[in-house]
Amino acid sequence: MALTIGIVGLPNAGKSTLFNALTRNDVLAANYPFATIEPNVGVVGVPDPRLATLAGIFHSERIVPATVSFVDIAGIVRGASQGEGMGNAFLSHIREAEAICQVTRVFRDADVTHVDGKVNPGSDIETISTELILADLQTIEKALPRLEKEARINKDKVATLQAVKEAQEVLNSGRGVFAAGLDRSPLRELFLLTAKPFLYVFNCDTDELADEELKAQMRALVAPAEAIFLDAKIESELVEMEPDEARELLAEMGIDEPGLDVLARVGYDTLGLQSFLTAGPKESRGWTIPKGATAPEAAGVIHTDFQKGFIKAEIVSFDELVEAGSMANAKAKGKVRLEGKDYVMADGDVVEFRFAPTSTAKK
Repeated sequence: MALTIGIVGLPNAGKSTLFNALTRNDVLAANYPFATIEPNVGVVGVPDPRLATLAGIFHSERIVPATVSFVDIAGIVRGASQGEGMGNAFLSHIREAEAICQVTRVFRDADVTHVDGKVNPGSDIETISTELILADLQTIEKALPRLEKEARINKDKVATLQAVKEAQEVLNSGRGVFAAGLDRSPLRELFLLTAKPFLYVFNCDTDELADEELKAQMRALVAPAEAIFLDAKIESELVEMEPDEARELLAEMGIDEPGLDVLARVGYDTLGLQSFLTAGPKESRGWTIPKGATAPEAAGVIHTDFQKGFIKAEIVSFDELVEAGSMANAKAKGKVRLEGKDYVMADGDVVEFRFAPTSTAKK
């Protein structure tokens, strides 16, 4: 399972600089609107220090983290829902993402132009929100005649029609579907943009990162969503440094961890995801599953045959494995459990699946 987050924002907010830092790719980050014309996609590892520990215990040859796909989408401007700027071409790219990461410019730099002529985070956030709401209203207006016809013929469609009309009312009030807490299940077929979870990244300079009063103001703009503060330029420099040098620079700035690590962690939590772990001599690896996933569903993330032929899952929690020092010691202490089809996975479970061959599973 790959988590896909679309990075949006006004032109020159720092989206491509952030994307460069996330993927270490040399995406054009030019100082003019629409420098990003096609969406750039990069797959990055989710930071998980548990994997290095597992690799030490199992003497793994390599570490393979769970992954997040980031899509760098060109700047959205006022009127995008009506085709302004690059218009709906970019809104369509957002529909393919599971979540939206909105990058908002806080830093002030006379050499970096702002599409509206001045830096105003609140106004920028409102611009993006308005355009996504307007795009969703267009989607609903186009779909309603069909849904009303279907509801007259099939009573099972009545609930869907009511849910769509409720979403329309919410959108007309200026709120998004996710922010309003609506049930998104009956709306799924419309792929509404505002039905996606939002992450908010505020692109600051080093002085602003230390300004707690300013950050409190920014948090208030997006509450109850969580705000992430980082300096995209610094983050792009950090990924080019040796780990010790990066930690030293962060310490000098009074920052506990890289903003990119915070972004990955908040993205996971916002989407209700967690990781289970597998380990052996070849590799220690993280796998992404939704919270609440069962053992067979987790097995299916590795391979569909594992889910079809699932028998049992041999599981030990990461903390108990580390405390035991080895899998053999964990088994000797009774910390390794055999779980069946109804077991709900916990974050950090270290797992080995037992399954029947596919041919057996089909019988």
